[in-house]
Amino acid sequence: MAAAWSVYILCCADGTLYTGITLDLEKRLLQHNGELAGGARYTRGRRPVHLLWSVLVPDRSQAQQREAAIKQLSRAAKMRLVEG
Repeated sequence: MAAAWSVYILCCADGTLYTGITLDLEKRLLQHNGELAGGARYTRGRRPVHLLWSVLVPDRSQAQQREAAIKQLSRAAKMRLVEG
């Protein structure tokens, strides 16, 4: 069985939001916060970051589609998604 992908939204220290996908959410959060090598260039200067929202999807294609759709949303719409 293949691993599920996570689509996630982070809140950066400057209040901006970052959306991404990963197979290992815990590891990716450590990378975004500089505790492990890697992480997005965007979050490097905006640490610490914390997880606001995530959802599991069955494959990479669906994860990328969901990520792209979220990135098109306004900040207000993203916050409504986070708040459920």
